[in-house]
Amino acid sequence: MTTRFSSDRARPSAKISVSAKMASGKQPSHLKLERFGAVLRVTINNPRKKNALNKQTYQDIGDTLNAANKDDTVNVVVITGTDDFYSSGNDMVSAFTEEGPVEERLARGNAILREMVRAFISFDKLLIAIINGPAIGIAATTALLCDVVYMVDTAYFYTPFSKLGLCAEGCSSYTFPLLMGRSKASEMLLLNHRLTAQEALQFNVVAGVFKREEIETKLWPQILEHGTLPIGSIKVGKALINRFQRTQLHEANDRETEALLGRYGTEESLNAVMAFMSRKSKM
Repeated sequence: MTTRFSSDRARPSAKISVSAKMASGKQPSHLKLERFGAVLRVTINNPRKKNALNKQTYQDIGDTLNAANKDDTVNVVVITGTDDFYSSGNDMVSAFTEEGPVEERLARGNAILREMVRAFISFDKLLIAIINGPAIGIAATTALLCDVVYMVDTAYFYTPFSKLGLCAEGCSSYTFPLLMGRSKASEMLLLNHRLTAQEALQFNVVAGVFKREEIETKLWPQILEHGTLPIGSIKVGKALINRFQRTQLHEANDRETEALLGRYGTEESLNAVMAFMSRKSKM
């Protein structure tokens, strides 16, 4: 998604605040961080792999959210993707070609996943997702942990967990039934249904659907205004909205990652993942 801005206030700041940097002081390799006043835009930026997420990107997203949560100059974080994809989800090829014992790699990746999801759950300020294209797997589930979700009319959510012999992640075992109802949530999480933008709006999963060109002309000016709202009021209001849910979300995250770790080593999951990787290599 290439965005142009007509006003000085809308142009990204030349200097990124401390919160927008990793603990190491380095900029994350597959995230693009930009400041617009009190708004921090986090763009998933791995277009060669349709913005797929590897373990380092999981770590970087979690670190960015945790740091922005502590930064008094950041009121709003917006997550979106580069070009015409939000994110194709977990980088399977990267995950299964790393060096080291398989069990250790899976356990380490699972722990990183759990901590990234915890960062979404624990974020106290306004967190907005702009789904500018397909959002698949963990990208779809974490997007629905955001406070407000907007979507391009050609985008979709897709969680093919059973196709890969896996199970729900990103708290989707809790959030999907809560948002969509049990039947539609089961269709997505168990039967690999692709939820279109129109369905997402119908089922109250997203707050609004926009044409791609309207992201710049219509939506971004609104988001910049959101950045000027009193942050104390936003934080108190969000705490009230979420007061009954955070405990359940953390429990869902813990149970899902525990179940995932058990699924990784099963024969049906390994066969499904290998078949997926074989199809990818042929493509």
